[in-house]
Amino acid sequence: MTVAASTPSQVAAAAPWRKRAPHRVLPGFRLTLGYTLFYLALIVLIPLSALIFKTFTLTLEQFWAAVSSPRVVASYQLTFGASLIAALVNVVFGLLVAWVLVRYPFPGKKIVDALVDLPFALPTAVAGISLTALLAGNGWVGQYLEPLGIKLAFNPNGIVIALIFIGLPFVVRTVQPVLEDAERELEEAATCLGATRWQTFTRVIFPSIAPALLTGFAMAFARAIGEYGSVIFIAGNMPMISEITPLIIIGKLEQYDYAGATAVAVVLLVISFVLLLVINALQSWQRKRTGATS
Repeated sequence: MTVAASTPSQVAAAAPWRKRAPHRVLPGFRLTLGYTLFYLALIVLIPLSALIFKTFTLTLEQFWAAVSSPRVVASYQLTFGASLIAALVNVVFGLLVAWVLVRYPFPGKKIVDALVDLPFALPTAVAGISLTALLAGNGWVGQYLEPLGIKLAFNPNGIVIALIFIGLPFVVRTVQPVLEDAERELEEAATCLGATRWQTFTRVIFPSIAPALLTGFAMAFARAIGEYGSVIFIAGNMPMISEITPLIIIGKLEQYDYAGATAVAVVLLVISFVLLLVINALQSWQRKRTGATS
């Protein structure tokens, strides 16, 4: 007597407690997680650990003296203040640029869209030299502004302008896909119900793009904190006035004060990390709030 071979469907019907493992393109979870943690440790965790361990060569008094000198504190204030101002400006104008690129057709639109990515492709030193040639007292624009008392180069104003230049693409490229996927029907429904343009934007459009705006703000802010190449040419680099924290770190390295440089870098790292955690918490809260109201 022969026994007929069971098909997969018959086996599943006979043993319903057996579940077939879903087919995955990538390897299993454990292997993928292992590679992820290894790559993350190799690229991020090990360099940051070396930075922190180098700081342990200082005593507590030496560490505090290195990170709290008046010159270093002034650089903190300038770096974080200029980065915050530049990121806030980029949130406003980055949203406007993304809105125009998504909602309006016009001649040369693809060229404008490509120009948004120029700060990504342009070396930061080239960007700094270009801005200096444009805004210095003998530059194309600066020569007309400086007689009016408006100085945009070799002072904190130049730093903010340079940080706006390098941070704009982060906001535009983060908000643009969200605007493209936004449902126009909701805006039309709000208009039909008698909502003004401002009410439509604040109550329909803005809640959907707010997480993307916060992400773009965080990326632009984090990028600005560590910017060096485009800033040193236009900042003037005057101690206590226009000296950024990355320049302080480079100066200590050139003086072979490696422990002092890592101490300042650790402070910069910790403050940046805390700020990013706060921004991520705000993003999570905004998503939950948007999901609860929708």
